[in-house]
Amino acid sequence: MRYPASEKLEIVRLVEGSHLSDKRTLEKLGVSRPTYYRWYDRYLQRGEAGLEDLKSHPGLVWN
Repeated sequence: MRYPASEKLEIVRLVEGSHLSDKRTLEKLGVSRPTYYRWYDRYLQRGEAGLEDLKSHPGLVWN
């Protein structure tokens, strides 16, 4: 499932503010730990802009 940047930001804030462990909070939210930490690393490096989906497009196509 793809999450929009706004939901990713909300999840990051929920995990940061939770009294539960990261693992337990993520289990309740249904988000895997590797996915969350990938988002979190991008958030720390680039702020909210880091949570935007990376553009996936083909390289140059020669006719």
